[in-house]
Amino acid sequence: MKSLSESLQGMMKNRNVASSVDQIVRRVHADPDVQAFLEENRDQITPEMVKSAQSKLYEFYHEKQLREKGMATVAPGYTPQLILNSGQIDVTYVPTKQLIERERQRHIKRLVRSIHMPKFIQNASLDDFYIDDEHQTATRMAALKAAVEFTESYPSEQFMPGLYLYGNFGVGKTYLLGAIANELAKKKGVATTMLHFPSFAVEMRNSIRDNSASQKLEAVKKAPVLMLDDIGADAMSKWVRDDVLGIILEYRMQEELPTFFSSNFSMDELEKNHLAVDNQGDHEPLKAQRIMERVKFLSREMTMTGENMRPK
Repeated sequence: MKSLSESLQGMMKNRNVASSVDQIVRRVHADPDVQAFLEENRDQITPEMVKSAQSKLYEFYHEKQLREKGMATVAPGYTPQLILNSGQIDVTYVPTKQLIERERQRHIKRLVRSIHMPKFIQNASLDDFYIDDEHQTATRMAALKAAVEFTESYPSEQFMPGLYLYGNFGVGKTYLLGAIANELAKKKGVATTMLHFPSFAVEMRNSIRDNSASQKLEAVKKAPVLMLDDIGADAMSKWVRDDVLGIILEYRMQEELPTFFSSNFSMDELEKNHLAVDNQGDHEPLKAQRIMERVKFLSREMTMTGENMRPK
């Protein structure tokens, strides 16, 4: 397929269409943007350069007209721009503001990596977190305040612990974690990994068959910011508790990486009623205590209360 420049050059060589070409050239030179470019660079542009660049000037004009009419162009999402290139007038294509914004939004979404998380976290926002009088509670506002303080202060030269949010179903724990992740991506360009821990535990057990468990564990434990959702929802095996959760938390404690949790249990309840008893019914309080030491180092406990919003 011929370029616009080649097509116009061919037209110019055909005497039968000379008058049409002259009309096109006059329209091109009357274009305000073409005139502005020629005037801005008049000290560098000669009449010979303009004559030899008629096809380039037409390409710019033609593509600009298509964009203004909302028609298909040779480079969707880009706008033509006249430039001087090695002493010649040329056309380049630069991304539009709309394309730049779309790419920015795609980049933000890629920064928030979610594993087995509900779809609604994609649009979770701190600005929409139960700020109305009907749903606002003291504990929700305290948790929101702590979330805002974290997102505004991160990153810091000093270690910044995450939050351990606990409370009943539907009070907004998962939503708030998603809002924090989106805020970090949008304002700070920080990558966050969010995972539903019970589902991740199942995935880790299944990944033993294809020898991918260690690779997945490495990716999760090294996340710049990690959020473990719904921890304690299911009984853990010794292997998940010690060789999955324990390894993740040990690494993040040593490297001082921010880690967030959500749970239906307080820290004390998680330790005594869940981590201390595995799915076989065996009691191992010392191992539970070891896990909780890391949880307490990595996060600060906050309760959340309020109406269950899930039915709505």
